[in-house]
Amino acid sequence: MPGPRRLPALSRHTVGAARRWCRHATRRARPTRPPSPPGHTTAAVAFTTTVAPAWPLAGALCTVSAAMVAIERVQNGAHYPSDVTAGAAIGPASAWLTRRAPHLILRHWL
Repeated sequence: MPGPRRLPALSRHTVGAARRWCRHATRRARPTRPPSPPGHTTAAVAFTTTVAPAWPLAGALCTVSAAMVAIERVQNGAHYPSDVTAGAAIGPASAWLTRRAPHLILRHWL
């Protein structure tokens, strides 16, 4: 299993893959040019979800900043609220997958 210091970096790659899939799965006009779901929100929530179990105080501080990022994306008109909500849902899912993938691979394929 990857050490706790490597999990945020692995989570970032999982988030990127999920964003690319969602971008192609949903085709609708955006308020501005960024694709859906918002990478800022997805990455912030994934990072927070990855860090919080190992460092609770840092996780609490990251939660505040992740919420501010999500609100800012909607407030500036960069994304619809539903896009930000989808990004916030993909974040914890990618963090969970990042933490569990080594166990799942070892158990099911090896």
